[in-house]
Amino acid sequence: MAQPLEVSFPGGKRVDVKVGDFDIATDQAVKNGGDASAPEPFMLFLASIAACGGIYALNFCQTRDIPIDGLGLSMDWERDPQDAQNTLARLRLRLPAGFPQQYRDSIVRAIDLCAVKKNILQPPTFEVLIED
Repeated sequence: MAQPLEVSFPGGKRVDVKVGDFDIATDQAVKNGGDASAPEPFMLFLASIAACGGIYALNFCQTRDIPIDGLGLSMDWERDPQDAQNTLARLRLRLPAGFPQQYRDSIVRAIDLCAVKKNILQPPTFEVLIED
């Protein structure tokens, strides 16, 4: 079993999560009653997708001794206004100058191995338990 994540409520709309030795702060936008002092939880979810894709791109280059100067990845999230469940996550990969042509498709396949993405495609089962 993975190490548990511990949630705390430091005030206002803040909800923080302890992940091992790290603290992740979240807040809500002002329009939602928060102070916008930290990213909203959904933005951290999106950031985890982008970061996961990024680590696969980085590892791909590093294991092949491909210089990473100029390597970049951005992501946008497009939600259908008629159906909030119908979304498009678009990752935009910027390759370094001189990136070998023969690896272009391979780096895309490497990014597709992202564990966060795989857990979205095959979601876990969720359970909420009350502990006394």
